[in-house]
Amino acid sequence: MDILVYAIKMELDGEKYYKEQAELNRDNSLYKVFMDLAKDESEHAKILEDKARGLYYRSNDSVQASVQNVFARVSDLKDVSLSQDQVDIYRVALEMEKKSIDLYKKLLSESAADEELYKFLIAQEEEHYETLEEIIKIANRPKQWVEAAEFGEREEY
Repeated sequence: MDILVYAIKMELDGEKYYKEQAELNRDNSLYKVFMDLAKDESEHAKILEDKARGLYYRSNDSVQASVQNVFARVSDLKDVSLSQDQVDIYRVALEMEKKSIDLYKKLLSESAADEELYKFLIAQEEEHYETLEEIIKIANRPKQWVEAAEFGEREEY
């Protein structure tokens, strides 16, 4: 399979996965986070499809704004109670993002002509990776943190 076709499929699989997670979290603030991630993956697939057709790449300001919105929403996840099964699902998504980052780094090393495109996609996927890491961190806090003055100063959350 051509590596660009593989990358497009990976982005579309990511979009589908994030939409499924959004539906599972329709009743809390993770819904919007996952819908934003799905939208980003869809945009990435369109960018790669254009590249495959030989069209010029241009970064999309709405994709940049969407990533910033995702991070703003993650910091507001106070109404979310995640089970260990859900945390495992987010770890799967984290691994998907890592594979995307690795693939785009490989493509970047092989193609100086498309440097801007691959750097953009790497940055986007790294943002997604950080978002998922933050969700996992928030989900695991109740199991890892003890809130009591006798245990010293703790990070605000």
